[in-house]
Amino acid sequence: MQSSASLRRVIGWDLGGVHVKAALVEAGRVQAVVQAACPLWNGLPALDATFAALPDWTREPARHAVTMTGELTDCFADRTDGVAQLAAWADKTLHGEVAIYAGRAGLVAPDAASAHAADIASANWHATAALIGTLRPDALLVDLGSTTADLIPILGGQPQALGYSDAERLETGELVYTGVVRTPVLALSQTAPFRGRRTALMAECFATTADAYRLLGLLPEAEDQQDTADLKGKSIPETETRLARMIGRDRHEGSGDDWARLAGFFAEAQLRLLHDAAGLILSRGELPDTAPIVVCGAGRFVATRLAARLGRPAEDLADLIAPRLAPAATAFASTCGPAVAVAVLAAG
Repeated sequence: MQSSASLRRVIGWDLGGVHVKAALVEAGRVQAVVQAACPLWNGLPALDATFAALPDWTREPARHAVTMTGELTDCFADRTDGVAQLAAWADKTLHGEVAIYAGRAGLVAPDAASAHAADIASANWHATAALIGTLRPDALLVDLGSTTADLIPILGGQPQALGYSDAERLETGELVYTGVVRTPVLALSQTAPFRGRRTALMAECFATTADAYRLLGLLPEAEDQQDTADLKGKSIPETETRLARMIGRDRHEGSGDDWARLAGFFAEAQLRLLHDAAGLILSRGELPDTAPIVVCGAGRFVATRLAARLGRPAEDLADLIAPRLAPAATAFASTCGPAVAVAVLAAG
């Protein structure tokens, strides 16, 4: 039988395809938050290994609320299979009561996950938007992570996305498959300016957005958890080398300023993609002009720039929920927004 103390402890989980995120809520406050890299494409043993290396509090008895995006990882036959396997893993591995976040359907038991797969799959955005809606009835959530961006309008305290599944949200601009760490820079533009001329890009994954933001000094080291494209280091020379290869050059063919300007171009190209998506959503005319942009995710520094470009105030999720955050949880609360959200929502 679970102790009353463990039942008051709630841990929110976001099981992603490249990261595992967890947030502990106890005594009405978010006490701790953690993010760890997890190469889930290698199968569930990778999730076991990541779980074993997490802080001790993640393995203590608690009520667990689990959201996910890892079901689309190619180690699973399809999304329904991924949802079922991740729900079963959580039920078997986590100590205490386990519930799966099914977005519009609420929390469901792990053995009901397959039947609710369409509600559960990649619904972590819904949890974050639902939490924000309790604090900002009208807002645009921009959660820019390592791999993807969610842009979710919130009206009257409720998520008002036109789409729900990944496929639907790709069509509506509410999901932009771009992030600040893992996105190949080739996905941002077909050409780039270099020393006054426009050059085509190599159709190779030589460099990612992490290289661009690392070179610009914008990507915090704590967020830079993924391997580089060439599996080499993250020093400035190594980073410049990868970016140079994207335009068919070697590092010695440009100066540090040249490579910084190239990195800046890729950063701007990504911001334009997000601006176009936000413009499409705002063109519906539903959000008041005063509605803020609530930013979270590893790329919230980009989301803040987006808010400025849209002429709207930006509010960091961590600042928004500050009264419910213990000091130790502040650093990663925004990065791990969905894990924090499901924990807070489940705690009530």
